[in-house]
Amino acid sequence: MTMNWPDDFSRLWPHLAGVFHLVAAVFTSVHALLHKRDSRAAALWVGIIWLVPLVGPLLYLTLGINRIRRRALPPGSPAGFAPAIPAGLGASGPGSAGHLARLAGSINRVVRQPLTTGNRLQSHVNGDEAFPAMLAAIESAQVSVGLITYIFDNDPVGRRFVDALGRAVRRGVAVRVLIDAAGARYSWPPVTRELNRAGVPFARFLPSSLMAPWRVATLNLRNHRKALLLDGRIAFTGGMNIRQGNVLADRPRHPVQDLHFQLEGAVVAQLQSVFADDWNFTTGEVLQGPAWFPELCGHGQAVARAITDGPDDSFDELRWTLLAALAEAQTSVLILTPYFLPDLALIMALNLAVVRGVRVDIIVPEKGNLPFVDWASRGMWWQVLERGCHLWLTPPPFDHSKLMVVDGHWVLLGSANWDPRSLRLNFELNVECYGTGFAAEAEAIIRHKLASAREVGLAEADGRSLPARLRDATARLWSPFL
Repeated sequence: MTMNWPDDFSRLWPHLAGVFHLVAAVFTSVHALLHKRDSRAAALWVGIIWLVPLVGPLLYLTLGINRIRRRALPPGSPAGFAPAIPAGLGASGPGSAGHLARLAGSINRVVRQPLTTGNRLQSHVNGDEAFPAMLAAIESAQVSVGLITYIFDNDPVGRRFVDALGRAVRRGVAVRVLIDAAGARYSWPPVTRELNRAGVPFARFLPSSLMAPWRVATLNLRNHRKALLLDGRIAFTGGMNIRQGNVLADRPRHPVQDLHFQLEGAVVAQLQSVFADDWNFTTGEVLQGPAWFPELCGHGQAVARAITDGPDDSFDELRWTLLAALAEAQTSVLILTPYFLPDLALIMALNLAVVRGVRVDIIVPEKGNLPFVDWASRGMWWQVLERGCHLWLTPPPFDHSKLMVVDGHWVLLGSANWDPRSLRLNFELNVECYGTGFAAEAEAIIRHKLASAREVGLAEADGRSLPARLRDATARLWSPFL
């Protein structure tokens, strides 16, 4: 009996596809049920897996498995041992905040790095202030320059950084540049071509390709960290990408407000460790020795430490930090964020702070750069407004700044947003700081933004049209993935 393969296959392929989908759906559903901590995300994924034949399991494998097995930093203190809290942090007296010693103790039990003393921090508003300071620091670097960023555009600003890095290489400075693979594609041609021409050593974090199916599971994971390290002694970090839009004086087509911070002191070594770990993970090269980790001396009065977060061994460290800060707040909480999509635990913590008598102000852009995220956020506003949180909308241009101040003493700055992508999917880098000096500077920045913002009340949030409320409620269902 002869077989007609085309005809036989045409009859069998629906059955083969059905069997394949059944096996793949069972496997991915079991994985989602066992590994998704957010029950809403687990339910959504199981629904997609079973209701979208073949494509559903593939989407889960591509976007749903969001963990990497690696150690983001060297092991910290032994389990059950809290590193020492610097003397005076919880001292009593006029203008003090003794309860912050409890906050430091709580965070000690969550994060790997110890608190450091003798630090100095300085804010830079927008690329107008930050980029000249960063470029000047690169020009003055003598032994090493490390740069990690999410977006590095091939535009006039990006090329100025390339030129400065190239000059550093030519004068014998060890230069390493790490760009997120997705962020490198925000401009075309990518800036990597310019870096290559300038002879600057660079790498792309978690590159993905259709020719490399084994990398599918990391397609949804991005390195959102931003840090520039000079000679292991000076650091710049915050939320600012390297792109023309951040320089408002140039009147760019898509202007973006943002904040970056300059740091000196022992905390710089912690940021350098984060960069070195990410570089080693990406390239296999170990950065060590005095060129990268020199002996550091005190430069100021601030107590600070780096806090990492990501889908690896540092998973949920930032979320625990936010919860601890909200639990210890006694008088005021100021939150500046471009995206506000808190999960239920954070919403409850914000509301509980208000119930305890703390004033909570949340400042977000009136018009964001991602409409779908805006809709989802608006669908959640009532959950913090109904208990008395104050929500403010800042006018354009879009504000990408991230900053949090508690009780005029504690500051959290860095790359993370108040959304599931930052708190669960991205690799983030933040710094916590104790002390009224820098806290006053950070609070002044937020107060300046509040001066031009308008407050949104519960009546306005509830008074949107029915189509708008339905749109926002639908977008909110997808908030675990945003």
